[in-house]
Amino acid sequence: MEQETIRKLLERYNEGQCTPEEAAIIDEWFDSIGDQYTSPKSEQEVQADLSAVQRALQKQIQPAPRRFMRSWYYAAAAITVLVAAGAWFFQQRQPSATPALPGQQPLAGNLAKPTRTVDDGFVTVNTPKGNQEHIILEDGSKIVLNAASRIRYPEHFSGNHRDIYLEEGEAWFDAAPGAENSFAVHAGDITATALGTTFNIRAYAHERQITIALLTGKVRVTTASQPSLILQPSEQASYDLRSLQLVKTAFDTEVVTGWQKGYLIFKDASYEQVRTGIENRYGVTIINQSDKKDWTYTGNFREETLANVIETICLTESLSYTIGKDTVILKNKK
Repeated sequence: MEQETIRKLLERYNEGQCTPEEAAIIDEWFDSIGDQYTSPKSEQEVQADLSAVQRALQKQIQPAPRRFMRSWYYAAAAITVLVAAGAWFFQQRQPSATPALPGQQPLAGNLAKPTRTVDDGFVTVNTPKGNQEHIILEDGSKIVLNAASRIRYPEHFSGNHRDIYLEEGEAWFDAAPGAENSFAVHAGDITATALGTTFNIRAYAHERQITIALLTGKVRVTTASQPSLILQPSEQASYDLRSLQLVKTAFDTEVVTGWQKGYLIFKDASYEQVRTGIENRYGVTIINQSDKKDWTYTGNFREETLANVIETICLTESLSYTIGKDTVILKNKK
């Protein structure tokens, strides 16, 4: 098959100009291979799988009346091209080392794996940039620990208290019901106490703010310097580490929980919030050498490459950038 013909076919597919027969063949191929594999495969296994897919698709192409020969000719070309590019496609689709919840997209980077240590009856879990960890406590409570985070909890609960310590970063909690046992998460000077509740806590030290967002149930938020607050679903409490003020507001669920699916969703976000989200998602370090530090950025990224995310943000903020192996540098435009 001539390369120019193949190139034009793919261009027409990307622009939505293929015939229905061509598009159906290509779409079905991508859909089928995208759902087949849940564990990494060797290059030899990938090639064998691709050959099997090619044979199966070719069997579906039956001799057609003369007026349809042109469309099937291009469909066959699509199979050839897709199989030739298949090894790359499968490598891009391999899942990350961190187990994913249903519907969660694996994070990029994975430069290091989460670590888990046990000392004096307490378990400490650390996650690096570019990775998350899923934890199930002995009472059945669930925790999803975001990247660049650290949490500590007892191996075994005793008495009528279940105390968890989010020492850095962000985590989502699904507290198992326990009528006689309170479930309390401590993050700095703030404590969230709940029963049978799902909520999210964000406590990155460099952001100078701790935020508790309630999804279901009810949570009492207490600090050493402010009266306690009771949160209802879709309400959040934000604690400013400089002014020590505790404020209750509404929140957008997708903005708060998108990180679990690997999404980057910003709404009037500060530079620090944008930096944290990108570093956690892609396992990189961002260095801002520009004079633009005061951001209120709004943007939504799903299944985007690091380059696309940085390009879009820099266009909005009128910045230039360079991307290295694990570092992104932002600069003023010349």
